[in-house]
Amino acid sequence: MIPLEWTRPWYLLGLIPILAVVLVYYRRSLSDFPPRQRLASLFVRVLIAGLLIASLSGLTLLRQTRQQFVVLLTDDSLSIDEDARQRIDEFVSQAIDEKGGDELASLAFAASTGPIRPLSDASSSAADSVDAPPSVEASAADREAEAKKKEQRDGTNLAAAIEAAAGYIPPGYVPQIVLVTDGNQTEGDAVAAAAQSRIPITTVALPSMSDPEIQVAAVDVPAEVREGEPFNVGVIVQSNHEDEGLVEVYRGDHKVISETKKFTVGENRFQFQQSIERDRLAAFTVRVSGVEADTLLDNNSDIGLVYSAGKPRVLIVESDPNLIRELAYALEDEGILVDIRPPQGMPESLADLQNYECLMLSNVPATDLTQNQMQVARTWVQELGGGLIMLGGEQSFGLGGYYKSALEDVLPVRSDFEKEKEKPSLAMVLVIDKSGSMQGDPIEMAKSAARGAVELLGRRDQVAVLAFDGDTFVISDMQPASSALKISDEIARIEAGGGTNMYPAMEMSFDMLQSTSAKLKHVILLTDGVSTPGDFEGMAQQMASMKMTVSTVAAGGGADTDLLEQIARTGKGRYYFTDDPAQVPQIFAKETVTASKSAIDEQPFLPIVVRATHAMADLDMESAPFLLGYVMTRPKPTSEVILATEKGDPLLAWWRYGLGMTAAFTSDAKSRWAAEWMTWPGYGKFWTQVIRQVMRKSDSRGIEVHTARDADRIDVDIDAADQVGQFLNDAEVELTVIDPQLKRETISVAQSAPGRYSGEFRLPVSGSYHMEINVKQDGQTVYRQSRGVMRGYSDELRIRPTDEKLLEQVADVSGGRFNPTAAELFQPTDATANRPTPLWPWLLTAAAFLLILDVALRRIDFALHWNRWFTAAP
Repeated sequence: MIPLEWTRPWYLLGLIPILAVVLVYYRRSLSDFPPRQRLASLFVRVLIAGLLIASLSGLTLLRQTRQQFVVLLTDDSLSIDEDARQRIDEFVSQAIDEKGGDELASLAFAASTGPIRPLSDASSSAADSVDAPPSVEASAADREAEAKKKEQRDGTNLAAAIEAAAGYIPPGYVPQIVLVTDGNQTEGDAVAAAAQSRIPITTVALPSMSDPEIQVAAVDVPAEVREGEPFNVGVIVQSNHEDEGLVEVYRGDHKVISETKKFTVGENRFQFQQSIERDRLAAFTVRVSGVEADTLLDNNSDIGLVYSAGKPRVLIVESDPNLIRELAYALEDEGILVDIRPPQGMPESLADLQNYECLMLSNVPATDLTQNQMQVARTWVQELGGGLIMLGGEQSFGLGGYYKSALEDVLPVRSDFEKEKEKPSLAMVLVIDKSGSMQGDPIEMAKSAARGAVELLGRRDQVAVLAFDGDTFVISDMQPASSALKISDEIARIEAGGGTNMYPAMEMSFDMLQSTSAKLKHVILLTDGVSTPGDFEGMAQQMASMKMTVSTVAAGGGADTDLLEQIARTGKGRYYFTDDPAQVPQIFAKETVTASKSAIDEQPFLPIVVRATHAMADLDMESAPFLLGYVMTRPKPTSEVILATEKGDPLLAWWRYGLGMTAAFTSDAKSRWAAEWMTWPGYGKFWTQVIRQVMRKSDSRGIEVHTARDADRIDVDIDAADQVGQFLNDAEVELTVIDPQLKRETISVAQSAPGRYSGEFRLPVSGSYHMEINVKQDGQTVYRQSRGVMRGYSDELRIRPTDEKLLEQVADVSGGRFNPTAAELFQPTDATANRPTPLWPWLLTAAAFLLILDVALRRIDFALHWNRWFTAAP
């Protein structure tokens, strides 16, 4: 019996109506041809219809075949050295020579898979996928491409390679996948993928790295120690040859150990005694250098994190650190450790901030902070329970440009405020460069900044918006700032394109301000490029003579910074430079509030207690002296105003934000506005109690955390006991994990034994991961603790032997073979495959010939011609 298959059998149903039509046409035909010829015509038509329907139904002939389709999966990850690559090339070349009539393709893989390439001759080999090292003259684009390729090779995903190969093999062949690798997968589950593929997977083991290699395999440190308690930093250095090198241990940025050590083949263990005096979270980095032979340098360092329990620590960031030292001394007298930094020292990472229970920002403008620094502080408060206090000053709150910033979201007060009627009115012109170089994020940030500036103005203020490229465009005429929605819509229509000609825009802004009667007149000028020439200094002088001020913003290194700085100096304004478009809204916000001269009230006042709280206990606020000024703000709806000014503005307000707490003190804590407070006996106690109210609460008594890393997975065990030492059972344990990109993951940890709760999470990328452990019972938090873990360099760079056990499992579960020769790959087996051959071309050809016959049967009377032929015959 001939094996046939219908790929679209439902089309066969179309034969019924077609046959019905043919039969009806046959019965009603008026043809006078002989009955036999009419029956022959009917039979041909039915046959034609059947052939057409069979073509549409996908009639396919199935032929059994033993021809194989083999896909070679060749490991191209960083753990494959030159010896292993040579082995791959030899194996591929032998496979090409031995394939005979079988089909062969190859796929290079690492962390991801590349394209599958058919192999037809010895010129195509695995070596084609290996990139030559970049030349010295390589362009920046070439180097970037090379770095990207290296990143793609930094990992081994056997499962993804198996799935890609299984999806590529076409039907009609006996399939086989050949996996040529060292078996050291860093992600995925190769055994599970092999079982699901239903294709025999033959595995060929490559030798492990033979090039000389030394690595820091692990840094073993305790999870938590007491302040000043000695502990050991355990270091494991692994080597595949004998060598000697320098082992250095750093605590943060400080080198604490530097010793020359000898390395033998295998694991080399060392211990160095350390202690922590002031740090809450100490990162111990171990580096190995100065060895004679080493192939990979990225694995020569690793990090361990240690938490320390001790006195609470506060970080004060102040524009002028000398002015805040009195506060630091007062806090240290109360048992709180204090570090003072300038704005440049604002923490860039969660690991740095985790050293502190509270962060105080004193007179620090948002324009001195990066978006990352503000986002790190916000994440630290919201997800890790940190405490934040912002103090007032001429560069704080609205005056510091915090309006609509990441930190303003955290604070319990708003940076905008209701402008007092007696404050002078302001007329402001925003002049925005919309040249071609501003396309993308720069112009969008400029538009966002302009809209924010308009929102900050009072109802009596006026604003206009100009944009320039080669020409000058009036985006919004001078009009009251109360029309903020209309002005915002007009700003949204700005599109970048064209050259840069700034002088006509300055001249037009001067004309606009001259026609207004506002008391204060100000221009904010933003550009990212070099303008065509003009008398800029003369125009700035003319503005200054008319009591107009000009501030300039140089956005990016392409701007003429000298010219813009000179314009701002001559125009009695302020000059800003930023190479981050995201900072432009903060600059505009700061400028707008500063120009309005209405955010500061410098009239002496006595604090008024609005809400009694235990944080003010034992403090005689009635005896507190005058404060000499403050920054005007507005409390947010759910915040608690504790102290207020005599005018009703908030002086001290706080609220809970996520897991943490933030406070705003709108006056300062130094000699400008708090000169009399600094001599008040309650000064130190006041600030100590406010800080203890806001700072992160951490209670590690009765809870122990154990972590164990397995590749890119961390297993977490939490042992909890109550106050009398009994197991704490049936508690709600929640684990919040913040990754290096500040992404948050919340994990519910299940109880696994009496008093023990176990969970796990993944470490997809290198960097520090911070955990906030929250233990609740009956809905109330009973313990909270912070921990951190590090993922250093990729597991791909670790010295590991070939995982032959894994490769044998892959071959076993899939029905493949382990370590055959290239010739054995193509040996005939009992397996066969049905190769489909579509028959529609033959069926349509037959139908075409039958159609000619059908036409003949309907047009020619064969009986008449037959008789004539016989009559004419002699």
